[in-house]
Amino acid sequence: MDKTYFISQSTSLTLVIFISLIFATLGFYHSKKYQGLNNYLTANRNIGLFSLTTSLTASALGAWILFGPASAATWGGMGAIIGYSLGTAFPMFFLIYLGKKIRNESPKGSSLIEFMRKKFGKSLFKLILLMTVFYMFIFLCAEVTAIAVLINYISGTDLWITALIVLLSTLAYTLYGGLRASIFTDNIQMIVIGTLLLISLSYIFSFTGSEFSFEYINEKNPHLLSFSHIPSYTAGLTFFIAVAATNLFHQGNWQRVYSAKNFKILRKSLIISFFIIVPIVFFMGFTGMVAFSVDPTTRPDLGFFTLLLKEQSELLSLFIIVLGLALTISTVDSLVNAISSLIVVDGKATFNLDRKTNYLNFSKYVILFLSLISFIVASKGFDILYLFLLADLFCCAFVLTVFYSFYNKKISEKIAYVSIITGLIGGFLMFPSPDFSKSLLVGILMPKELFGPFVAQSLLFLSFVVSTFLPLVIIKAKKL
Repeated sequence: MDKTYFISQSTSLTLVIFISLIFATLGFYHSKKYQGLNNYLTANRNIGLFSLTTSLTASALGAWILFGPASAATWGGMGAIIGYSLGTAFPMFFLIYLGKKIRNESPKGSSLIEFMRKKFGKSLFKLILLMTVFYMFIFLCAEVTAIAVLINYISGTDLWITALIVLLSTLAYTLYGGLRASIFTDNIQMIVIGTLLLISLSYIFSFTGSEFSFEYINEKNPHLLSFSHIPSYTAGLTFFIAVAATNLFHQGNWQRVYSAKNFKILRKSLIISFFIIVPIVFFMGFTGMVAFSVDPTTRPDLGFFTLLLKEQSELLSLFIIVLGLALTISTVDSLVNAISSLIVVDGKATFNLDRKTNYLNFSKYVILFLSLISFIVASKGFDILYLFLLADLFCCAFVLTVFYSFYNKKISEKIAYVSIITGLIGGFLMFPSPDFSKSLLVGILMPKELFGPFVAQSLLFLSFVVSTFLPLVIIKAKKL
């Protein structure tokens, strides 16, 4: 029996093409008057408060907020939502202090990797660069897959069609206009996102009534709000550590740190962004708990849509498509430009190419290649959550060593290298298998019975904790 969709494929496809073309056209024409490498990499270091705030917020959010927080809330409860919200927003506060330091010490820079290259030798610098590009590439795949799955859920449109339209339209203006085009379109996209989220909130309130409340959740699934629910704490800490660590390596954030007109504007933008991001991610997670309480058979990652599309409204389906596109394109253009900028800035120190090589053009070829792989992944509808978690593990192993070295000049390249590799090995030993039932250490190298039930049930949490904090133990031990 054929599935009934909310709107027709033709309507959905028309809207996807129309919205994608609008953003591409706006980005292209705005950046025509802002050409040159400085605009491509750092928007000529001249971005004001409104533009920087909306761009930081839009880049931090993505189509993942429509799926991830709701899904996590169904098993991690309130702790997972709080951890997800603060983990997404926390780097904004952290970037205030790191941003000031990095702008003062490297005023003409444009990337974190460039700064680290001066601190450490080529060997460790290349490892950090590889990890950063790998993480952002996985993020790119996740975003394109998410919007393709969303459009397929609403209208049945083939995954590859949506993925192709979104990638082509975003690449067209981002590879032409760089960061300047990305920031300008972020401004418009964030206004669209904010407006549609408020409309969604009002509709969900009207559709669900008293069900959209803590009281209803407490009545149906009290464990989700319980302070004694252990998975709530482990889930909250897991998401906080993983999301915060990965966002600190997002080159798009560092480009925006450098693009601010001055530090006063940067600080205000980061603080405002923090207080916008937290309630948005919290709201999306809360819809997951409500949807799960209304119907426990609801697919966890579709909680938001289950509540919003309760009345099978075609108009709301169109709203969701526009919201999903705005979230996706604002994130994809940031990722595309971020990866491209890393290759432009750090390519010469990484690749042994001809001296006459134009690294800007070279970066665009690399982006096209990575986009092709992203298209293949998205068109197959692969569940890349596991790969995303693996990318998070990489970032966790790097994060304390890299950022602690900002303030401790005694950390040598050798100590940093050993601490990072040790963290990766420790994290991998605890990292769960795809079915989350065992890990390399717990269940393969050693019987699960040797470990308590907490360890066996908290492998993901423990892998992130070990990967994050073991490097710091190594650094401290080397100093003794």
